[in-house]
Amino acid sequence: MAVEKVAIITAGGSGMGAAAARRLATDGFKIAVLSSSGKGEALAEEFGGLGVTGSNQSNDDLKRLVDGALERWGRIDVLVNSAGHGPRKQILELTDEDWHAGIDVYFLNAVRPTRLVTPIMQKQKSGVIINISTAWAFEPSAMFPTSAVARAGLASFTKVFADTYAAENIRMNNVLPGWIDSLPATDERRDGVPMKRYGTSEEVAATVAFLASDGAGYITGQNIRVDGGITRSI
Repeated sequence: MAVEKVAIITAGGSGMGAAAARRLATDGFKIAVLSSSGKGEALAEEFGGLGVTGSNQSNDDLKRLVDGALERWGRIDVLVNSAGHGPRKQILELTDEDWHAGIDVYFLNAVRPTRLVTPIMQKQKSGVIINISTAWAFEPSAMFPTSAVARAGLASFTKVFADTYAAENIRMNNVLPGWIDSLPATDERRDGVPMKRYGTSEEVAATVAFLASDGAGYITGQNIRVDGGITRSI
């Protein structure tokens, strides 16, 4: 009998997180979705899954999501860590509180659920964790300072995690989207992309789905750019 695989998605109520949840459900995963808006619950119900309304900045809410998925399906095969939006100001106008908020939104959003699912994946002797990051993690943009700084840290965390858990068949990778259609479109941004268009949330979701698949079984500790070539020389 085939094993019924389970994916949990945080910040999955809209945008790239929701697209990833839909794609994984379409690929046959049972899905559990966390979102602060309640949209994640509706999305999960659409596919016969589990929805939790809460924050990926709350360990209690994340535990409800993980415990609920385990109670319902008995396993967790994939964790997708999406994120909301952190503070945006000129770099020296950011307060200490702004920087702490950025770390919460863009770095600890991945660390918290990873702590919860890794012991489960160790018992299964398999698991995949995928963090939706940003194309500007390595070539930062002044438009998104807290995102760029925190996600550079996430890239380092991912490499250390991969080194630590690869031998237990637990993989972690980052997806680095550029200008995606879930963001406001401008001609200037579009013209700066070699492909001359915004990417789609579905294209990011397809990359997530590949990294979650057996076809990516030998890929860990990597940062996969989905950006139309905007960071091609980095």
